Amino acid sequence: MSASFRNFVVTRILLTIPMILILVTMVFFVMRILPGDPIRSQLGPKVSEEQAAAISARLGLDRPLHIQYFEFLWRMIRLDFGNALTQGERPIRDELGERLPATIELTVPAMAFTSFFGIYAGAFAAKNRKKPVDYGIRMFSIIVYAIPVFFMGLMAQILFAVRMPIFPLAGRMDALLLRDFTSITNFYILDALIQGNWPALKSLLSHLVLPSLTLGLILTGPFVRLTRVNMIETLQTDFITAGRARGIPERRLVYKHTMRNTFIPILTLIGLQFALLLAGAVLTETTFSWPGMGRYLVKRIELRDYNAVQSVIAVFALFVGAISVLTDILYAFVDPRIRY
Repeated sequence: MSASFRNFVVTRILLTIPMILILVTMVFFVMRILPGDPIRSQLGPKVSEEQAAAISARLGLDRPLHIQYFEFLWRMIRLDFGNALTQGERPIRDELGERLPATIELTVPAMAFTSFFGIYAGAFAAKNRKKPVDYGIRMFSIIVYAIPVFFMGLMAQILFAVRMPIFPLAGRMDALLLRDFTSITNFYILDALIQGNWPALKSLLSHLVLPSLTLGLILTGPFVRLTRVNMIETLQTDFITAGRARGIPERRLVYKHTMRNTFIPILTLIGLQFALLLAGAVLTETTFSWPGMGRYLVKRIELRDYNAVQSVIAVFALFVGAISVLTDILYAFVDPRIRY
């Protein structure tokens, strides 16, 4: 690793810190500006002022706002998010430790499907430019990108879980199997593989199909459009014309040489789409009752649980920042012409 490349990586990591700080600061103050408070959200409007004041003092909500803010930042630096303000004041770290693996199990297959299907559909459309299949793929990409993710999820549930009961309607695993399932890492698929629990693995994968395909399908539109445009431009360059003159098969020219040269903007889009993937996961998890970070975030927003909402947003920001840095690092390996 050259010194310039190492300096670039360190600089990118340092620039990610202000981004995360600004985001969590905005969430911290916005949550306190919104009407409602966690005490009455949990105990109801009939709680007495004395009870509310006592609980507020115990949770530290009566302290000055700037003190609460700096205490939160100090805890976040130590990755100690404190306790949830509602529902038993359970440590948020334990909550995230259970729900973050579920969200990762959902988003990784969704991102893999989005990248694979979107890139190859765009390449196929470019190869068949101005043919009916090209127009069909372009129309499909526009339609799926315009459909709200929750509506797509509801349609998938109606078609493939109610009308044609091929896949489960919601949840992460069959309730009967979940009762006897022992989790080691909270990554249920990995746990099932380690334990050789094949019925549980089958149930987990069947429950994963609809939410992951719904989330992945929504984001294929930009990949199709970007891949197609860049592929068409690259297919008209001199080195592709020379390859055709040498008799190199068209399929090899399209899916090997051309695709490799158009991968830089696609790689950029993968990094950018990861943030949208997490945003889509919030609605997808709610639609499919998936016990991940997105569903947890929605519940905590409804309860005005400041600590939990801030912690989830901070974790999301860390993931987006890490993916952004990783994308920049991968540039050097994909395109040797890039120098830092």
